[in-house]
Amino acid sequence: MFKGGKMKLVKDLPEVFEEFAEQRKNSFLQVKKIKDSGKPVVGMYCTYFPREIAQAMGARTVSLCSTSDETISEAEKDLPLNLCPLIKSSYGFAITDKCPFFHFSDLVIGETTCDGKQKMYELMGEFKPVHVMNLPHNQGEDAINFWEKEVIRVKEKIEDTFGVEISDENLENQIKLENKIRKAFKKLAGTMANDPTPMSGYDYFKVLYGSTFKFDRENLADELNNLAEKIMKEYDKTRPKKPRILITGCPIGGATEKVIQAVEDNGAVVVSYENCTGEKNYDRLVEENTDDPIKAIAKRYIDIGCSVMSPNKNRFDLLDRLIDKYKVDAVLDVELQACHTYAIETTSIRKFVTEEKNIPYLSLETDFSKTDIGQINTRIAAFIEML
Repeated sequence: MFKGGKMKLVKDLPEVFEEFAEQRKNSFLQVKKIKDSGKPVVGMYCTYFPREIAQAMGARTVSLCSTSDETISEAEKDLPLNLCPLIKSSYGFAITDKCPFFHFSDLVIGETTCDGKQKMYELMGEFKPVHVMNLPHNQGEDAINFWEKEVIRVKEKIEDTFGVEISDENLENQIKLENKIRKAFKKLAGTMANDPTPMSGYDYFKVLYGSTFKFDRENLADELNNLAEKIMKEYDKTRPKKPRILITGCPIGGATEKVIQAVEDNGAVVVSYENCTGEKNYDRLVEENTDDPIKAIAKRYIDIGCSVMSPNKNRFDLLDRLIDKYKVDAVLDVELQACHTYAIETTSIRKFVTEEKNIPYLSLETDFSKTDIGQINTRIAAFIEML
């Protein structure tokens, strides 16, 4: 598939989409090969972790398992039942050692996006090296300065753990690499602005989610760019037009893909994902060629529009742009049970979507089980029928 460092797309699009869908499983074996080759692995849970730091010293970075109810029952032996399923799943995979990415990680990076995760990392730290970044919950000048110190602190932790020194030159190289990947994601996302869309929202999501488990960051941008070009080359303008849905809210993937499937099984198409797996993750670039790459990294990451920020202006700004760009007909806000910040922010999001953008809005609470699939289908079918 690769030639001259670039991806040569010779496969049919459905096969390419399925390869991305299977990426998590395929990377289970790859992570062991990476460890056997002597390369360090740094595991992460959140988009607030600046992966450029770890990659600048030669480590591979990977998103850790956290989107299934498979291990939640084990997690609940230590954690309360009425806790966010994302936290319980993360801890469950860790304590049962059922996540190869966690098993082979030399260091896990956490962050204080919520009180539940912060306390969970304390327990996780009893059996795995964990470093927690203290995230300020606002985005003013003081917060930027504070976050810059946290970026320095995680850099020093990585240097101490692996006995290396991270140079500004290597940081700059990784900033440029990750910016190149972000631009490629934007190019792929841009294909969904067409009406009709050139692919299903679920196929698009397979690429987004599968990419979080790819270790080959060096070739990822070329792979995404080539995929976007192939998609548009084969674009069929006679495809049926469907109601266009934007998904916002909590991180989705794994078990919560049931929401995407319900939308598209009922005759609509998901044209954009604002959440952590989607545009929020690649909307902003790190400023390049500065005298202080650490500060540039800190400024980019602190501006992510998560519901833990108060006020959360950047989430609304991004939603505003995405609704217009993708000609969105309605917004679906997905909240995980017991995720208090996103649940509370639904009030403001609903008002913004219905009163300022003048389009329909639906908030949907779910977890990682299959017990609510019927209810989800019923609610989404009625919502789409209204459109």
